Amino acid sequence: MFQYKCLNPISQTGLGLFGDDYKQTEEMNDADAVLVRSAKMHDMELPENVKVIARAGAGVNNIPVDVCAEKGIVVFNTPGANANGVKELVLAGMLLASRDIVGGIEWVAHEEDKEHIDKLAEKQKKQFAGCEISGKKLGIIGLGAIGAMVANSATHLGMEVYGYDPFISIDAAWNLSRTIKHSKSLDEIYSQCDYITIHVPLTDNTRKMIDKEAFTKMKDGVVLLNFARDLLVDEDALVEALDSGKVKKYVTDFANATVAGRPGILVTPHLGASTEESEENCAVMAVKEVRDFLENGNIKNSVNFPNCDMGTCVAVGRITIAHKNIPNMISQFTKILGSEGLNIADMTNKSRGGYAYTIIDLESAASKEALDELRAIEGVSKVRVIK
Repeated sequence: MFQYKCLNPISQTGLGLFGDDYKQTEEMNDADAVLVRSAKMHDMELPENVKVIARAGAGVNNIPVDVCAEKGIVVFNTPGANANGVKELVLAGMLLASRDIVGGIEWVAHEEDKEHIDKLAEKQKKQFAGCEISGKKLGIIGLGAIGAMVANSATHLGMEVYGYDPFISIDAAWNLSRTIKHSKSLDEIYSQCDYITIHVPLTDNTRKMIDKEAFTKMKDGVVLLNFARDLLVDEDALVEALDSGKVKKYVTDFANATVAGRPGILVTPHLGASTEESEENCAVMAVKEVRDFLENGNIKNSVNFPNCDMGTCVAVGRITIAHKNIPNMISQFTKILGSEGLNIADMTNKSRGGYAYTIIDLESAASKEALDELRAIEGVSKVRVIK
């Protein structure tokens, strides 16, 4: 029996995929798995029994990923599950920034002379006029699941699309329309594009990547959209760029004291993935990842351990080992198993940065003595018996 704890409301469409061998708990000390959306986990104690954390979404800034890796806790996210929901909001953001649609709606709602509003509207509408996005140049920084979707959709709206992503995956590249221009530098995006949208994760390298220097390279009157992470933009430099007219509009999904209510900025309250479909898709993917990990030991879409998959175990036994990516680990594992008379039927080892993960199928069940010896190896953080 596995137990899981939800730190945020998780769609029942996903939770319903847990079988009879799973039970929800409110106690972290009893949980094998934790499912989370936005709850901040950095100050939480993570008991020894927690084996996996699944983020029903893409960003994992609310999870202490490095601490989890040290403890052998595998952290999953759900890349692409909410991509369409975010894509649609980005497209809406471009349209809202192109014409003063919000201003027009507010004028109608607050105009006191409702009896003659039809005639007044004809006189007032010119102050809310704008431009069309068809024929404009859109620069997309980051061509992952969301960025690629935005790029393809924008081409169908008649936009000339530039994409920049030095780390683009093969799958993402195949999914891109052939009409999209692949920029080799951010400077090309900045200098050429009328609209720029950011779709990169927040890391030490990307924090405040849109800074004063970046703004100086942009076209006058550029529209900047940020539905990725607020800290990607240096907001002090942004305010200067808005005041000078360099930036026409800033559209963001992240409300804070700097941007809320400021002229030239359109702020939504983190609605990117707030659709029924996105929440269901994220929950379904998260639960499937958790089940495959707990039941088979397989890893897919982890942010702190490598992908590692040996399917369903057909041997007598299977163990998994989370450990440091250092020399002599595999030889120590095999020596201990061999000394206990355990024959290896199959094995795979994958590494990612400073950490590695090993799945071993055995022709007989591992003894307690062998498991204790494996756990005692320096650099081993967690050993699990799958079967």
